[in-house]
Amino acid sequence: MCGIAGTYRWPDGKAVTDRLTDTLAHRGPDGAGRYGHPVGDGEVQFGHRRLAIIDLSETGAQPMVSDGLALTYNGELYNAPELRAELAAAGVRFRGTSDTEVLLEAWRRWGTDCLPRLRGMFAFGIFDERTGELVLARDQLGIKPLFLLRRGTGLAFASELKALAAAAGGKLEVDPAALVASLLYYWVPDSRCAFREAEKLPPGSWLRFRPDGRVERGRYWNLRDVAREARDSEPPDLAAVVEESTRRHLLSDVPVATFLSGGLDSSYLTALAARHRPGISAYTIGFRAEDAKFEAMPDDLRYARQVARRFGVDLHEIEIAPNVLDLLPRMTYHLDEPIGDPAAINTYLICSAAREAGVKVMLSGMGADELFAGYRKHLANLLALRYQRVPRPLRRGVSAAVDRLPVATSRRGYRSVRFAKRFLSFADLPEETAFRRSYTMYDRGELLALLDPDLAPAVEDVLTEHADTYRDNDLDDFVNRMCLTDARMFLPGLNLTYTDRSSMAASTEVRVPYVDVEVVRAAFAVPGDRKIVGRQGKAVLKEAAASVLPREIVYRPKGLFSAPLRAWMSRDLAPLVREVVHDGELVRSGLLRRDALARMVAEDAAGQRDFSKHLWHVLTLEYWYRDATSGSGQSSRLSA
Repeated sequence: MCGIAGTYRWPDGKAVTDRLTDTLAHRGPDGAGRYGHPVGDGEVQFGHRRLAIIDLSETGAQPMVSDGLALTYNGELYNAPELRAELAAAGVRFRGTSDTEVLLEAWRRWGTDCLPRLRGMFAFGIFDERTGELVLARDQLGIKPLFLLRRGTGLAFASELKALAAAAGGKLEVDPAALVASLLYYWVPDSRCAFREAEKLPPGSWLRFRPDGRVERGRYWNLRDVAREARDSEPPDLAAVVEESTRRHLLSDVPVATFLSGGLDSSYLTALAARHRPGISAYTIGFRAEDAKFEAMPDDLRYARQVARRFGVDLHEIEIAPNVLDLLPRMTYHLDEPIGDPAAINTYLICSAAREAGVKVMLSGMGADELFAGYRKHLANLLALRYQRVPRPLRRGVSAAVDRLPVATSRRGYRSVRFAKRFLSFADLPEETAFRRSYTMYDRGELLALLDPDLAPAVEDVLTEHADTYRDNDLDDFVNRMCLTDARMFLPGLNLTYTDRSSMAASTEVRVPYVDVEVVRAAFAVPGDRKIVGRQGKAVLKEAAASVLPREIVYRPKGLFSAPLRAWMSRDLAPLVREVVHDGELVRSGLLRRDALARMVAEDAAGQRDFSKHLWHVLTLEYWYRDATSGSGQSSRLSA
């Protein structure tokens, strides 16, 4: 796991690549490397920051150059042993044991045809000195990031957007449509980028640059097609598929640990990992008692302890009582784009603690909810279909009664009321609109009321994009349509993004065994009525886990990998909220309307509606926007 950067036919490419690489130092504190070569009337430059995981010797150092090919690579290949054996049988002689060398030789033999054969997470640039061609590629599911900046025939690329912003000297222009999308979702979809000139290489794709200026794009893996093909196949033994993926994800020459929340996904992975790595370490979090009570959060620690005792896991408990005023700008810098999920703080603090204990690699249960319909929104959307059959006058009465209930008092919050209000906000809507509304921050009218009227076309564009993505399939299964949309938007846009940035900010690699091409195929071979059974989400995964875990863990109420936002907003961050509403850059620039923000603050303070998540995201957006428009670029936060 590393940070990669480079330029191709870019003016002053060597100096720019040096700046790009320096900005990524946190991603790879174990080493740095550089490479350059002429290309026509210009040059190619590669930079690399190394986090040494496999083959810790110099034979694994990058950029790796061999017989006319140069590679800068970020990721892990979990089928590298099999690929190595196949290549060796064909006569390839390897100098070391790294998966980097396996990738380079696989490319030499098969070119872009090697990409669908790769099982892992990756983003890389590979340059052929003989043809002068550069190819960039990204993994099938968008686990690893790759940002691009193109000017004329020149290109700059990097693992993080902040590197490109720093290299451009703070001259990149904010894309208002991306900010609109960020407000709707509380993250920026993978199809968009917060700066106009920059872009993200899409998952499952490659991009080829030629010395004559021609550019060629290719798609080697498409999740929509995989889901369609899997639908028509026999569901495999899911327990065997998940265990095999977990075993592969343990491949490492350094210690590996797990996230252990006490929920199904992390508990299952931890139990499986302990089979293959007895005594493995795990990390879990807890919150200050007063914060947890105010938020009405379940006690997940006791479940994590139970799993640790049962499987002989060395459990490390971390209490989350952060100085959020200090962490907010730091996390905003590291996250690259405005992301309003406080789980990023949890990930950062867990990875920091693990790193201090000498752990470089963590396994996460990320992805199981998206693939196996484990979120409340999935069940809620199914229940909405039944709710729509209730007579309309009765529904109006229920809605009016729930609307009058408070979501919190001065001492505690009421989760059930929050859930009821959320459910009624979308229960009467058509399928795609209801699904969008079940997990986004605002409906169309609320978003328009919050924004500068000139941004109304951007609102329509963002809503249309969601509708187009949701409908871009031929699945006849409502549950799997939701899962496919989550795997294409929610997973790469939010969860994989904050996991990558937060973990790498702590110089730690996080691996996601559920977000694996074989697990994905297995997931979409399972019909929706086996994913949600009665009121049980992830039913098929629970069946698989029940042979390993105690029923109390498998069938416990769903926990939340989140943070006590209402407590933070009403205490630690209340003065900052007032400052941002009344005199923030978003308000002064006209992007957000002061009256709409003030109304949200007042309703939240009165306990009538829960706007804590909305206001937290406004704070993250404010800090990001200040940096992005400061003139000095995001590099001003390097010391944060």
